[in-house]
Amino acid sequence: MTDSTIPTARLGDTGPEVGAQGLGCMGMSFAYGPTDAKESRATLERALELGITLYDTADAYGNGENEKFLSPFFKAHRDEVVIATKFALSIPPDDPTRRIIRNDPPYIRQAVEASLKRLDVDAIDLYYMHRRDLHVPIVESVGTMAELVREGKVKHLGLSEVTAAELRAAQAVHPIAAVQSEWSLFSRDIEAKVVPAARDLGVALVPYSPLGRGFLTGSFTNADTDLTADDFRRQQPRFTGENAAANAALLEPIRTVAEAHGVSLGQIALAWVQQQATVHDLPVIPIPGTRKPGRVEENAAATTIELTKEELELLEPIAAQVAGDRYADMRFSSAGRE
Repeated sequence: MTDSTIPTARLGDTGPEVGAQGLGCMGMSFAYGPTDAKESRATLERALELGITLYDTADAYGNGENEKFLSPFFKAHRDEVVIATKFALSIPPDDPTRRIIRNDPPYIRQAVEASLKRLDVDAIDLYYMHRRDLHVPIVESVGTMAELVREGKVKHLGLSEVTAAELRAAQAVHPIAAVQSEWSLFSRDIEAKVVPAARDLGVALVPYSPLGRGFLTGSFTNADTDLTADDFRRQQPRFTGENAAANAALLEPIRTVAEAHGVSLGQIALAWVQQQATVHDLPVIPIPGTRKPGRVEENAAATTIELTKEELELLEPIAAQVAGDRYADMRFSSAGRE
């Protein structure tokens, strides 16, 4: 590997060491409109050259297509990459607004075998429960996940969008390496309870959508008018209608800081997330998603930006002013259950 520019961090007390920034791969197959397979493959390779070693996918992304797409890259670089995938969430192709969530042991075993086959690997490095099925006790689900570790099918366990209480209950069953939740200048609900619990338990935070699904970069201002009909962001309240207009105005402090550093809006948004590792004293490994090599270079460069106390104070009020929830149905998020 050459041209490595980013530092490293450990996925909690029990997990592997990875680049301090990962890569979210969902958009290469799913959710964000038309894709270019050749460009996405080039993005994967460029990310690795830059020292990005944590690659995030899920069985729900394109109904397994994202795992299949990533498989050749993982096979070519198996000893250099950390593969993270997830189970528990499925999205019916005929109704992309619907969510089916299952955490029962038979389903977990069925899901892991399917993911292993699509990824064409012997073991998954980091296996997340994607969302919580409240009808199944979390200790039962994590107990089954722990069995997968003992059987050698999974190396480390993760949870996504869990509450602090759910995290503590899970940790009592088996060490949890990472919690994945939305965390950005626009989404800070996890700081109240989940982040302190993770710090106390020695669990890393893996923020998804650290760029506010692209909104914090200024790449679009209203999902209704700027994005294709099949783009997932058109379902999210904060990116449409009057909410979008109100939220676009919140980018001004970010723009001020970006101009002072001579960098992009997205780099400041990422730098803010990365700096939460120091603010909250725990490993923070964001996974911004992109399908362009140039963009992954820009994102990786954000790991070298340090915001001043004054700049952090300027950015502090933004999240409290955001209009609209991050999901139309917040029951599936940790914030909806805390």
